[in-house]
Amino acid sequence: MAAKIDHVVVLMLENRSFDSMLGRLCPGDPTYRGLTLNESNDYGATTYPVWHGEGMGTTIACTPKPDPGELFTDMDQQLFGLSRKSPTPDMSGFAANYATQKASSDGPFVPGNVMHYFTDKQVPVISALARAFGVCDEWHAPAPCQTWPNRFFAHTGTSLGYVDNHSFPIPFGAPSVFRQLQDRNQSWRVYFHDMPQSGLLRDIWLSVLFHFKFFSQFLADAHAGALPSYSFIEPRYFSDLFLNRIPNDEHPPHDVGYGEQLIAQVYNAVRSSPCWKSTLLIITYDEHGGCFDHVPPPAAIAPDGVINNPYKFRFDRYGVRVPAVIVSPFVPPGSRIRPPPNARDGVTYPFDHTSIIATVRELFMQGAPPLTHRDGNAPTLLSALSLAVPTNDGPLSIDAGFSEPPFPEVQDRSDASPNGMQRSLSAAATLLPTSPPLTEDDVPEPVPLPESPFLTVATAQAAVTDRMNLFIAT
Repeated sequence: MAAKIDHVVVLMLENRSFDSMLGRLCPGDPTYRGLTLNESNDYGATTYPVWHGEGMGTTIACTPKPDPGELFTDMDQQLFGLSRKSPTPDMSGFAANYATQKASSDGPFVPGNVMHYFTDKQVPVISALARAFGVCDEWHAPAPCQTWPNRFFAHTGTSLGYVDNHSFPIPFGAPSVFRQLQDRNQSWRVYFHDMPQSGLLRDIWLSVLFHFKFFSQFLADAHAGALPSYSFIEPRYFSDLFLNRIPNDEHPPHDVGYGEQLIAQVYNAVRSSPCWKSTLLIITYDEHGGCFDHVPPPAAIAPDGVINNPYKFRFDRYGVRVPAVIVSPFVPPGSRIRPPPNARDGVTYPFDHTSIIATVRELFMQGAPPLTHRDGNAPTLLSALSLAVPTNDGPLSIDAGFSEPPFPEVQDRSDASPNGMQRSLSAAATLLPTSPPLTEDDVPEPVPLPESPFLTVATAQAAVTDRMNLFIAT
């Protein structure tokens, strides 16, 4: 009997590679594609091996610091090396690309910083869930690009040819899985903390009033057994001086401990929900953010043939591997979740974010057409739900040791210059309507993303909060 799944919940965090978070989850296991500790990168005359720090103080929890490069050109160097001697990626350029970044007020770009990985004791929440349920060691970002292209792939199966955040016109015009669900009378919600990047999708601007809710509503919906068919959760991207909150997105150099707290909150809410026995929870990250991974991305199916970038990149190659943990009472404990061969051509494509779309379509919209060639060929996660009955209840709850961030840390984060994601989101916020659109005439035509006018995270956060409150009429 096929697993009965009525609710899919996705938590997508920021900018960490598979090796950096889960590379040493199963040391000595030859069937696990993790780190052997023989991996390294060279820069100049020095070899920089993978490494981990002791304990979990702020310095280690915020590694790598400063923020690595994540533009398309950075990722190209990370995958192929500065000199690009081979037509296939050899993952040799992470340290070199990091060392050659422009100067930062966060300190020097020490090449070895991007070769860092966390142990299971340092990130116990995601590690415990990976062991209690299943981990995918063949899940790649959809493209070797910055955050926005990969997040749009998760919602639409394409980035319409754009490779960097700042290049996108807003609102983004590709059809989304949210609208596809809505048109078939299936329920969905986006739960967010400050500004949802998914709120930039044009085809759901007429639905923001009813479908975009703060994260506290997710906790309430889970408790009440009122989760929709599809839930997408976005982390906190900005510091909040007023509420004394810190980013929990794990974007370097943000402290991964706050992301661990968020993962635990989501799991605990789902696990204690009346919806638990029929829920699939997917925990993943949008892209690797410059953190080292040793597995070269394979070739990919181009989603639509659209190219809107000066590099003529056709989106025919995946991005770097990212962590992916699959939680459900239908998943056998300790699963290594690998994609099955494609039924049409026999090729085994890795999981990527469009596997979320393919899974949601298979569960809730059978017969609906794919959004693009990419999600049309993406493997679903249904094969991971292999228990005949939902008997794997996993831990009753996970204690992440929740604590309020010290105010000096919140102040430092708030006074800092915005990172690339924060700049792009705050710039996009200036383009949001000042009230929920009610008709198609209220939805403006796409315009180029402007430069962000905000010099600190605090001013960007304040502007984002004000505009979001108007946009969703809170």
